Formats: sequence, C-alpha cells, structure tokens
Amino acid sequence: MADAMKQILTKPIQLADQVSKWAGDAQTNKQECLELKARADKLAALLRQAARTELYERPARRIMDDTEQVLGKALALVDRCRNRSLVHRVFSITPGAAFVKMCTQIDNSVADVSWLLRVSAPAGDDDDDGGLFHGLCPIAQNEPILTLIWSNIATLHTGQPDARSEAAAALVSLARDNQHFAKLIIEEDGVAPLLRLLKDGKAEGQENAARALGLLGRDSESVDYLVAAGVCSAFAKVLKDGPMKVQAVVAWAVAELAANNPNCQDVFSKNNVVRLLVGHLAFETVEEHSKYSVSSKAMSIHSVVLANQAAASASPLDDGNERTPFPHPDGAQGQSKSNQFHSVVQSTVASAKSSKAAQNQNSTSTGSATVPWKPHQHSLSGSGNRAREMEDPSTKANMKAMAAKALWQLAKGNADICRIITESRALLCFAVLLEKGAGDVRCNSAMALMEIARVAEHSADLRRSAFKPNSPASKAVIDQFLQIVEKGDYNDLLLPSVTALGCLSRTFRATETRIIAPLVRLLDEKEMAVMRESVIALTKFACTENYLNINHSQAIIDAGGARHLIQLVYLGEQVQIEALILLCYIAKHVPDSQELADAQVLNTLSWASKQAHLVQDLRVDELLPEAMTGLELYQSRKL
Repeated sequence: MADAMKQILTKPIQLADQVSKWAGDAQTNKQECLELKARADKLAALLRQAARTELYERPARRIMDDTEQVLGKALALVDRCRNRSLVHRVFSITPGAAFVKMCTQIDNSVADVSWLLRVSAPAGDDDDDGGLFHGLCPIAQNEPILTLIWSNIATLHTGQPDARSEAAAALVSLARDNQHFAKLIIEEDGVAPLLRLLKDGKAEGQENAARALGLLGRDSESVDYLVAAGVCSAFAKVLKDGPMKVQAVVAWAVAELAANNPNCQDVFSKNNVVRLLVGHLAFETVEEHSKYSVSSKAMSIHSVVLANQAAASASPLDDGNERTPFPHPDGAQGQSKSNQFHSVVQSTVASAKSSKAAQNQNSTSTGSATVPWKPHQHSLSGSGNRAREMEDPSTKANMKAMAAKALWQLAKGNADICRIITESRALLCFAVLLEKGAGDVRCNSAMALMEIARVAEHSADLRRSAFKPNSPASKAVIDQFLQIVEKGDYNDLLLPSVTALGCLSRTFRATETRIIAPLVRLLDEKEMAVMRESVIALTKFACTENYLNINHSQAIIDAGGARHLIQLVYLGEQVQIEALILLCYIAKHVPDSQELADAQVLNTLSWASKQAHLVQDLRVDELLPEAMTGLELYQSRKL
C-alpha cells in the first residue's frame, strides 16, 4: 500500500519541481511567475512530506489526481512566459486573471494536501479533540459531507479510543439519516476500521461500531460487501465473548443484514451465529440453559437404560423447584394455565438432563472422558456466565429481544437454519418467552415461530422432527398460540399466532379439536387483517392437501363457520376470494352436511359463479364447479 501511494505521489512532485524551475526562468510576467513559484515550492514540500507518511488512501488518490491536473495547467501557463521569439510573444499574450485563477487553484491543492496530512497523522495523547476534527477539505466543497465521512474514518484509523468511539457514533448518525451517506461510508473504506473497532475497542466503541455496521447494510449489494469484509466472523466472536450490551446491538445488526439480504443467512450459520443466538435466548429462560445445544450422536442401548433411570430419579426432584425469571402477565387468574405449562417445561428439562447424564456416563464407560475445564464448543464460559448474571434486567430483556429478532430473520425461508433452531430446543425457549416475556421479546418470539412454521409447512422432514404431536416443546408452542387466539386481542401477537397455526395444520391429529373453533370465532372480527389471516389458516385445514380435510371441514361447520363465510363472500371486499375458496373446500369435502343446506350455501356459490371478478381467480374457477356439483347432488337426493 505504501509503495502504491509513493508511485501516485511521484508525478505530482515532479510537476511541482518543474513548475518552480520554469517559473524562475520566465521572461514575461515575472512577478506573477514568482508568486506561482513560491506556491509550487510550498506544494512540493508538502508532497514530499506526504511521501514519508502513511496516508489515508481514498482521499489521497482523489487529491493527488486533482493536484496533478492543477500542476499540469500551471506548467503550461509558465511555459508561455519563458524565452520565446517576438512573434510567439505577440500571439501568446497571457492575461493577468489567468495567474490569479492559477494561484487560487494551487492554494486549494496546498490546503487539500495539508488536510490529508492532518487526517493521516496519528493522534497524540495531548490532542484536545483526540484527532476527531480536521476541518473542511477544499476538494470536497461541492459535497461537504464527504469531508466529514473522511475525517471520521481517518479517526477510526488513527484516533484515541474515545475519539474512535465518537467517530463511529458520527457514522451511525450519518448512515441512519441517509442511505446515500451509508453508501459513501462503504465506498470510502469505512467498513474495515469499524470491524477493527468492534474487535478491539472499548464497550461503547464496540456498540457504536456494531450499530454502524448494521445501518450500512441497507441493500443487498451493501450486505454482500459487509459479508465479504468478514462481518459474520466478527459478529460471532462478539456474540461468544463480548459484553451483553454489545451482544444485543450485534444481534440487532445480524437481524438487519439478514432482513436486507437473505443470502447471508447461511454465512451466519456457518459461523455458528445461530447456535450462539439460541444460547443467549435460553439464558435464564429455562433451567439447564447451558445444555441447550444440538444433540449430536445417537444413544446406545446402555445410554437409553441410563437415561430412563436418570429421568425417573430426576423428575420428582425437579417438581416445584423451577424458578421463573418473568412474572406471569395474568397474575392469579393465569396460575392454572401456568402450572400446566410449567409441567411441560419440566418434562422437557428432565428429558434434557437425562440425555446429558446418559451421554456423560456412556462417554466415561468408553474411556473418552471430557476435559472438565474445556467449555462446550457453542456455550459460553463460566466466567462469562457469571458476568452475564450480574447484568441488569433491562439489558437481559433487550438481549433476548434482539436474539429473537435475529433468529426470526435468519429462519425466514431457510430450512437448514430452522432445523438448527428446533434441534437446539429453542422452541421451548420461545414458548416460555411467549408466556412470560413482555414487549419486543414476545413479539419477536412470535414472529420467529411463525417463520419456522412457514418453513415447516413446505418441509415434511422439519414437521416430523420439530412438531411431533407428542413433543413437549411443540405442545408448549401450540398451547401459547391457542391462548393468544382464544383471547382474540388485536395486537402484535395475534396475526403471527394465527398464521403459525395454519402453517402447522398438517401436524395435528384428528383427536386435536381445540384449534378450529378459536379460528372460526375470529371470522367475526372487526379487523380485516385478522379475518383474512383466519380464513387463510382455516383453508389450510380444509384444503385437499390436508389428509384430515373432511374432519377439519366438519369441525369448521360445527363451529358455525359457514354462516360467517357466507357473509364474507357477499360483503368482505378484501377477503372475498379467500372466503369463497374456503367455502368451496368445505362444500366439496362435506356436501351432505345439513348445516350447509340450511345456510343455503348452494345459493351463495351460484351467485359467486356469476361474478366476473371472482371466477377470474384460477383457484375459484377450479373449485367452484366441483363444490356446486356436490351440493346439488346431495340436495336433489334429499328432495
């Protein structure tokens, strides 16, 4: 890098020397040429000083290109004043204004190089501003913000620790205000010093650096640049060893980058970011949180026997000893539901304990003892846990909220990451946070579970592994969703809960009769968004792809869904087509229902078949004739 900058400086220095020499040999306009000579000598001295300094490359290249152009014009000007023939002097008269303009341009170049030397010089301990303020660079007078960006990036390179933190905070302000400024920060090589501050700066500086990096990834191209620069590994290191406040900002930045460019999800996963985030989510959420990591090896028969013995001895001891870090939102009224949910948590924790005990016993019997002082690959060290336990509750809650948000964005549309999350038993953590958390923690947990459910809807393997009907964690999640839907309060939790239940429709057994009725009651909701999501969710229960479509269709009818759907077909403008599709599925699968005949569903379908805007939908065009044929056949037989 230093050799490249010296090559860039070589030609401007040669031009400055040449201007000084030719200005001294001038035969005409001698006074003006002497003024140019003085300025050229000053510029040459500064350029030689710059050649001995480690320069900030981005502004240096731009300044040197501009200086070279100015010196080229100055050389042409003084060349006309050298010893020439009389005829040449007559036809090449140089006006005085040209010298004034040239002196101004050289003065600007002197100011540019002086500014470059200031920003490139390491800040001393006695600097009042720590090297943060360097003045305005004339070359960037048309875009003054560029000078501010250069100054702050230079401070990140050479400033004192406090000044580096302030420079990162200034870049945060710039990137937050304007996407164009964020682009300029990336183009002017601001990512590398921010990453360096994130790795070795003070806690406040690390927070500012992480926040700046999260704001820089505003679009897909910017995120690709950040990932190539190594932001994923830097974030993983902080999530493993950094202070909790910094880790919360890093988790937020992970969520921002993953939301703006889903292609970075797998890169974060390869750097163990997902497992580290699950560890933060599980911290103080459930007992034995440090053991919530991915189970690796299949257990032998001997291990299974030991696991059963450990579970039998551990279960009675654990009852009543679980400490819950969050107060129950319903107080005494929700105590019975809390106790029921508490038993689910206990059963899952006991299972985790028994599996761990069996694995430890099995490894001892085979001679592969674990080194006691070596921490688990994806868990935090003991000293780190002690420091985390001393954090204030607001910091812990913010950490959980940001970890849930990051997992939400990482899980979106990614089956591999969803599998990592569910295998690490994070489902139980989400369920606990849904019941006992507050604010953003609950909202982000609900959104994360919704994205996992969306992926599971199209992945049979994930449904079988994560949402087995007899899985305690899966039961806990379903119970929380049902409680939210049964309350029916329109908040940030209701829509993701309804969506998730619909996506998991193919995981429920025929004996599970609690799901349909609460969803049907939401069809009478005032909020159109809630009615729409409820209709879509119920459609996934009643569609042909669902093996239990007949059972679910009958359950919708028994809950009074036909009456609500008829109203939506006639009057629900935004949900009209979805309601008609669901009504067609129900009529197709249960055509002999007396309730459908009493509600005059056939008349509704006949009316819909004459509405051009409805039959234009391909799904309606396919389902409507079949549904009408089935109803007509049944009613004709009845007559």
